[in-house]
Amino acid sequence: MTDWLEQDQRYLLPTYNRLPIAIQRAEGNYLYDTEGKAYLDLFTGLAVNILGHGHPAVIKALNDQGKRFLHISNKFLNPPAIRLARRLVENSIPGKVFFCNSGTEATEAAVKLVHKWTQAEGKGRSGFVVMRKSFHGRTLGALRLTRQPGVYQDFPQPDFPVYEVNPNDSEELKQVCQEKKPAAILAEPILGAGGIQPLDSDYLQALESICQEEGILCCMDEIQTGIGRTGHFFAYQHAGIQPDLILFAKGVGGGLPLGGVIAGEKTAHLFQPGDHGTTFAPSPLSAALGNAVVEELLDRDGLEQGRRQADYLWQGLQQLAGQYPKIVTEIRGRGMMAGLSLHQSPKEVLRLQQSLLEQGILVDIAQQTVIRLLPPLTLKSEETDQLMEQLRLHFEQWLSSKF
Repeated sequence: MTDWLEQDQRYLLPTYNRLPIAIQRAEGNYLYDTEGKAYLDLFTGLAVNILGHGHPAVIKALNDQGKRFLHISNKFLNPPAIRLARRLVENSIPGKVFFCNSGTEATEAAVKLVHKWTQAEGKGRSGFVVMRKSFHGRTLGALRLTRQPGVYQDFPQPDFPVYEVNPNDSEELKQVCQEKKPAAILAEPILGAGGIQPLDSDYLQALESICQEEGILCCMDEIQTGIGRTGHFFAYQHAGIQPDLILFAKGVGGGLPLGGVIAGEKTAHLFQPGDHGTTFAPSPLSAALGNAVVEELLDRDGLEQGRRQADYLWQGLQQLAGQYPKIVTEIRGRGMMAGLSLHQSPKEVLRLQQSLLEQGILVDIAQQTVIRLLPPLTLKSEETDQLMEQLRLHFEQWLSSKF
């Protein structure tokens, strides 16, 4: 591992803080390092590997499509992408899909599409309302919408207006929309990088009503929350609303880069040839894997199995919070997207992450003191038990040393 670390530092720009393991292979819900040690993967590639690693349906699609063709121009019809677009629309809102390669590109496409709508039908409206601590990507257009100073820093910004509001404050949202006349509201149903902060169903319903009353586009960023992660195919569906635009990525490509937007009836007619494009998306291979993921979730009971395992995970987390109120501030999230907000300092939370790694469990940290869990829907009850056991051991150590 030391040699890999040295080469990483020598040849790659230091844009990430690496955990001290080099991955050799992956199988099921586990990653294996170059020394053969197994790690329960609760990162899932930051919400990408929704079915774990090497799922038979995904591997079959990889092999089948790989034998046909890997890349074609968008000048030709792409059957895997057409099939996937149909399934996405059938399980969300009436509309049409634009495919790209990533979540941040989905945000860029949304910015362009909202701008086209503003010019055609927006009646003098301009800009976006976003939530404080939201994250929508790192390219310059997406960065303008991301509300985390450590991310957007002082990079140059496009000049379209952006208005921040506090999550779950519908009165503030209504006031800003009436006074500032934005063209769109863009919201993550659960703020992921913002610390696993869910938007309440009542708030999302109020958001939809404000959009309808004020003539504003309702846009849901489902890049992290979508494709079954929260128990519904898309997380906004828990609130029973119907957005005008949906951003998706991460889990949709079965482990390969794929993202896009689902444009509803208000915007689906606005993009014309030449308005937007990309060389590589939709990758026929990514789309084929996406079809395998969707079929596994919707046609083969994968989504329901994930719900059952998520219920078991949440039972464990809630018991943990009840047992250790001096350590656990709050358990937030939904489905296979959970955040343990801890009383501990950022340094102590980092030490917890490192200790779990040493015990063969990989977890992420959001907002410095929130343990972010993004398990696969294939998580097993005994793996949840393993996580709970290790968390209890560490919490007991903290209690014995502090209280």
